[in-house]
Amino acid sequence: MKTEVLGNTKLLSGKGLAGLIQQRAREETRALENSGRHPVLAVVVATDDESTHWYVRSIERAAERLGMGCRIVDLGPDATEQVLASVLTDLSTEPSVNGIILQTPLPVGVKADDLVGLIAPEKDIDGANPLSLGRLAVGQPAFAPATARAVVELLDHFQIPVAGQNVAVVGRSAVVGKPLSLLLLEKDATVTICHSKSGPLERYTQRADVVVVAAGRTGLLKGSHISPQTVVIDVGTNVLPDGSLVGDVDEASVTGVAAGLSPVPGGVGSVTTALLLLHTVEAARQQSPTTLLTASISRI
Repeated sequence: MKTEVLGNTKLLSGKGLAGLIQQRAREETRALENSGRHPVLAVVVATDDESTHWYVRSIERAAERLGMGCRIVDLGPDATEQVLASVLTDLSTEPSVNGIILQTPLPVGVKADDLVGLIAPEKDIDGANPLSLGRLAVGQPAFAPATARAVVELLDHFQIPVAGQNVAVVGRSAVVGKPLSLLLLEKDATVTICHSKSGPLERYTQRADVVVVAAGRTGLLKGSHISPQTVVIDVGTNVLPDGSLVGDVDEASVTGVAAGLSPVPGGVGSVTTALLLLHTVEAARQQSPTTLLTASISRI
């Protein structure tokens, strides 16, 4: 596939990579089916936000195309924390479910931090449980948050080296910034995490070989913040008043300066969805029926 170049900037589209990951997930799903096992993903939703439901439906359609099951557990916008907790506990011990996602936003007053710990680590395909992040930190097997892994996979796909390179991660969330820094450290990058108290952004980004922006602020990173030949990965997803989706990067000023730039939409997001499905298949492969039955009994 020919890579599009805008000015001197290579467009790092995630669509081709997402297709490759989906193909791998499809092949592994078929292999499991041949052994009598059917991978199933459960997505728990408790909101009336239409954009969230659109995203969940897109996951469901993608799962169906790959031949795996996808169970949407829609609890409605008035679901209580107790109801959500009960559902997550039940799904964590149900042998037929291999992967679980707690989709945000949640009802007013309900915090995801109080619930994600109820997701069994072996089914925590989006790395939400603090145990998953802890295991990731010490190099033990765990599912990384799919968005964080998507950044690393995108860099690998386009053969952008990070070993021995300076990488600036803008944003310190437990969903992207922190786990991504751990994944990059495992690949021998020198990582700097920038946040709201770091001071002038360019102090860190101008000397970086790779900049990953995941702060949730439209137009945060501008061309003046980077040096020529910097590779920029935009993880931001910001909805404008007209309904269009943009990232955290001011594409107009960065294009022509950066060596590479991932677009929004069509960059990290498409890879993230594909990885959620691959993680589900990987979880199913790791979970033997005997192990799941024992886990269910032990939690009764």
